[in-house]
Amino acid sequence: MKIGILMSGQGAQSVGMGQDLYEQVPAYRETIDQASAVLGYDLMTEVIQNDAKLQQTRFAQPAIFAMSMGIHRALADKLGDVNSYLGLSLGEYSALTAAGAFDFEQAVALLKDRGAYMQTAGDQNPGKMVAVMHDDQGLVAEVLASLRAQGKRVYPANYNTFAQLVIGGIAADVDEAVAKLTEAGVTRMIPLPVSGAFHTPLLDQAAVSLQARLADEPIGTLQKTVYSNTTGQAFTDVKATLGEQITHPTYFAQALQGMLNDGVDVLIEFGPSNTLIKFSKKIGGKDIKRYNVSDVASYVAVLNMLKGE
Repeated sequence: MKIGILMSGQGAQSVGMGQDLYEQVPAYRETIDQASAVLGYDLMTEVIQNDAKLQQTRFAQPAIFAMSMGIHRALADKLGDVNSYLGLSLGEYSALTAAGAFDFEQAVALLKDRGAYMQTAGDQNPGKMVAVMHDDQGLVAEVLASLRAQGKRVYPANYNTFAQLVIGGIAADVDEAVAKLTEAGVTRMIPLPVSGAFHTPLLDQAAVSLQARLADEPIGTLQKTVYSNTTGQAFTDVKATLGEQITHPTYFAQALQGMLNDGVDVLIEFGPSNTLIKFSKKIGGKDIKRYNVSDVASYVAVLNMLKGE
């Protein structure tokens, strides 16, 4: 089997996430505690049990990363020869760390700052995001382009599947886009509970700050293929791509298709939810085996699968 690991992105978090893993899996607990030491606060008690903090970008990002990496470390010696990694936005840092680009503590420190940059930018430039469920994504892009030609600030943000495109921008402009898309025949659109218009130019300042922050960071040699949401292809220039990522659309669907085209036949998502596994059902065939690890029960199930039991 050829295993592809998916790493959860922001929005997957939930209060109490990973509590049973922390209590019962030593490698997981050690990972969370190591992240807490870098951050300067206790992730489990001060963030993961606190819904108000967990919904803030600056706290959610390192918390989700630490959870995904804790699961990865707990299963590492059983995973064998992983074929490739793919994370959604924030999850790219988990994927890159698992593949050797970043040291764990280095990545925690980076995400502490990245989350703060994005939190500040989102607070200064409030936005809105809406998931558009429609299989003609060209039509959606055309409507947004026509509005931008009129000076509106609304953009394609996340190509999650080939029939789900999240749009984002200034709230009033997103609302106008929703009205135009309704007129064009789109019938299903879902507002998302987010604190900013991520992956749009509204976060320009966060991107500038992150690029400066990344400039002197050492990047290790990737030991595995990691697919990029920003390009839809395998990472080549890590710093440049991560610098662009905050303000550019994500192409998860295209990146996952590349992973599957490379022969991956088992997908496992590490993180608080199974969102990416759900996306994968809209992208890959039914012959792909799919798993997620978010608690002790799913951890044991995947552990047994990897051991051939």
